[in-house]
Amino acid sequence: MTQIPLIRRRNAMATAILVGVGLGKPLAGFAQSGKSALNLAMVAEPPTLDIQSTPADLVCIIMQHVYEPLFTFDAKAALVPMLAESMPKISGDGKLYEITLRKGVMLHSGRELNADDVVASLRRWMEVSPRGKSVAAQVADLTAKGPLTVEISLKNAYAPLLSQLAMASGMAAIMAKESLAQPLREYVGTGPYRFKERRPDQYVLLTRFDGYSARKEAASGYGGKRVAEVEELRFVPVPNANTRVEGALAGQFHYADLLPIEALSRLEKAPGKVVPIMTPSFGFPYLVFNTKEGSMSQQSTRKAVQTALGHGEMLAAGFGDTRFFIAEGNHFPKGTPFYSDAGTASYNERDARKAKTQADQAGYKGEPIRILTSRQYDFHYNMALIMAEQLKKAGFKADLNVVEWATLLQRRADPKLWDIYITHSGQFPEPMLSPPQLGDGAPGWWTSPAKQQALSALNQESNPAKRGALWGKVQQVVYDEVPYINVGKFASLSARAPSLQGYTPFTYPFFWNTSLKG
Repeated sequence: MTQIPLIRRRNAMATAILVGVGLGKPLAGFAQSGKSALNLAMVAEPPTLDIQSTPADLVCIIMQHVYEPLFTFDAKAALVPMLAESMPKISGDGKLYEITLRKGVMLHSGRELNADDVVASLRRWMEVSPRGKSVAAQVADLTAKGPLTVEISLKNAYAPLLSQLAMASGMAAIMAKESLAQPLREYVGTGPYRFKERRPDQYVLLTRFDGYSARKEAASGYGGKRVAEVEELRFVPVPNANTRVEGALAGQFHYADLLPIEALSRLEKAPGKVVPIMTPSFGFPYLVFNTKEGSMSQQSTRKAVQTALGHGEMLAAGFGDTRFFIAEGNHFPKGTPFYSDAGTASYNERDARKAKTQADQAGYKGEPIRILTSRQYDFHYNMALIMAEQLKKAGFKADLNVVEWATLLQRRADPKLWDIYITHSGQFPEPMLSPPQLGDGAPGWWTSPAKQQALSALNQESNPAKRGALWGKVQQVVYDEVPYINVGKFASLSARAPSLQGYTPFTYPFFWNTSLKG
């Protein structure tokens, strides 16, 4: 019998599911019993549904509908309360935070959320999340001071704390304390949707939570009032980007995530069938180095690789259309509080001869550089191809390992299996939110006295006007030690059906406050 490659099998399976429920033709709804439902094409099968345990975007996109944080970001990236009643009371020395919870917030299990749930959830987050672990190092005590009051006591002032608690990816998600386990077996949160069913390689199904306790403020970004207008959300893994494009054009998906930029012209020529969506300032692709073991463990060798790379050429391969990328070495855009050009003389050098000299001086002897990437994110793979060629020109032996995204997430946890992996992050307003390598314990395992000194100064400074200059010193250390490389900035392309109303583009797409026309 002919063997179908795994990615093709998954796409065939997803298509069969869609056709099986009437979606081989234009959208008729995904529910089995006449309920309103959205069919959402995602880039892959989620490796887990435990939103605390991984910074993987895909897990966040799905499970942010089930779980909520204490705080979140509005449309202007300002911190606003979500499960907290209001912003916290903070002591004068910045070490004590008192957080009051909203009264009457219901868990999916049917009981009211309380401070014990919050304390238990945050303790788990600080144990299992790379971001949570970095916060745990700052926390002296975490206690419930009453049914709806939580106190967080810090060892030192830590300016990014609320931003860390608000971040959607690797979320400090609040869960029912009785559901907590490692690994999670039940998904009991407070969000507008509750977990219903997961069929691996087919879909994750969420259904409207009728007991949801919405905020009263107007919706803004991730903040304010959330309403589950649609009864069901079905997230379908469609790993092949072209299959997502074809499904969107054929009316099989209400929403298709992260489409290849070259598909834009086709989408624009089908206005009655699909609406293309550009999400500007979406984020940045970056290369993570294994600083613990292997050919990239030496700083001097990483510097040689940095010299060899042409970031602009990589971005052009990944995104093609110049409307969708910017080649610049500053981590934060001009005009923002954290803009700095520190270290950027080392950006986009693309100097093969200089890189080879640096590699020879570093003692590089032709060891393979294992580049871990995936085709689920098309631009990752296209950039990896160019990067491999640039490294070969500089005398490096590049070994491209192309795997499924879920496999990449597993392998990157083992320092024996890779030297560089490619990923991306959203562009967030607080440096400590991304990439995870700025914290401790994330794959890459970067640690050094210079890192600790620069980050300590940044994180203990509460004055926003002073933190910008301190970030410049962190950025300089990143360029000097090369734990990761920020390739540039990019916008993303996705698409929605004309019938999907109320969708607002954000880094992590969400589907509360959206509805189906007709």
